Amino acid sequence: MGSDRVFVARLVGLSVLGPDGERIGRVRDAVVTVRMGAGPPRVLGLVVELATRRRIFVPMLRVTNIDPGAVTLATGSVSLRGFTQRPNETLVVGQLLDAPVTIVDGEVAALVVDAAIEPTRTRDWVVSRLAVRTRRHGFTRRGQVQELPWSAVTGLSLTDRQGTAGLLSVFESMRPADVAAALSELPDKRQHEVVDALDDERLADVFEEMSDADQRSLLTHLGTERAADVLEAMSPDDAADLLGDLPKAESDALLALMEPGGSVRRLLSYSSNTAGGLMTPEPVILRPDATVAEALARIRNPDLPAALASMVFVCRPPSETPTGRYLGCAHTQRLLREAPFELVAGIVDSDLARLAPGATLGEIARYFAAYNLVAGPVVDDEDHLLGAVTVDDVLDHLLPSDWRDRLADDDATTDPSEARMMERGDA
Repeated sequence: MGSDRVFVARLVGLSVLGPDGERIGRVRDAVVTVRMGAGPPRVLGLVVELATRRRIFVPMLRVTNIDPGAVTLATGSVSLRGFTQRPNETLVVGQLLDAPVTIVDGEVAALVVDAAIEPTRTRDWVVSRLAVRTRRHGFTRRGQVQELPWSAVTGLSLTDRQGTAGLLSVFESMRPADVAAALSELPDKRQHEVVDALDDERLADVFEEMSDADQRSLLTHLGTERAADVLEAMSPDDAADLLGDLPKAESDALLALMEPGGSVRRLLSYSSNTAGGLMTPEPVILRPDATVAEALARIRNPDLPAALASMVFVCRPPSETPTGRYLGCAHTQRLLREAPFELVAGIVDSDLARLAPGATLGEIARYFAAYNLVAGPVVDDEDHLLGAVTVDDVLDHLLPSDWRDRLADDDATTDPSEARMMERGDA
């Protein structure tokens, strides 16, 4: 590589050469991705203008050399389709330059005049540094130009510079936990715009991954009626946890607006750090006459969490919790080894220990460790299945209360640019 750090404004106009030295076009801009978290933006590629004036996208992994006189591409095909900017993408020259920022050290106002990109050890390119011009006496005098690390300025969150429609497009391909982390980084106004645009089911999935503080803040914004709709769409155990953290008057008002049904209210009757308070009342429950094929069809549901798909519970009617007499459980690995026409009742594990609704966090953790399980049945004194506790329920309560915030601060979420790089043909 001719240069490890290159300022984008200086790239503009450089010739782009193919692997045989033939001239393809000229660089017009660099495309960076919206990045969730505090890390520097990732560079997806270059906008190259062909001799025909058509502008195309060239992925950074196709770039083998950047010299003061030219950019050289590696062997391989490049799409000649016209470049179209996507909602999660930002143009460095077209959108970042002249953007207002604040220098962290001294809280000095400045404008971006250039951005430096450089490769990382993993061959990714990132916007590592910014050249900024400080504002002196308003706009009447030209201030000093400084070259600073990306982290040394604030006010240039790329998510803030995207429209709500663009952010929603980015969030569509992200996991709820990643969306929750990204939302926590947005200003309140933009956060509220995104939340208002999400449907109740998607917002419920995101809510389940938020910190307690973010949940309470957004509930206030949603208003009582929509908050009740979102709570209904959440898993009953997560909804009960959230309601249990609210003042009683607010919790009662939301419960009154929710559809009649005792699952959330029943969970609220248990202490939050017991099996009864942690369990989900909606595990996979089958009658004794169900076949292995039916059991496998139930656990193939893509909306079923992996821990709950690890076993099915066999009970006499009724099949809604609290059920009829609990007969035992059937592990997914066992189901996969049996003929599809076999009855589940014939392969149940009736000897596996059960969790009482009053079992403490420590007892549940020891239970999972002793039996090498990720889910366990919660059964009352009369042999009724009340629900199932999963290992993630336990971890949520064993970890510090602010663990979600720490995860966001560590920038441990998946970078959405991975999917975009694949779509751009840079796999």
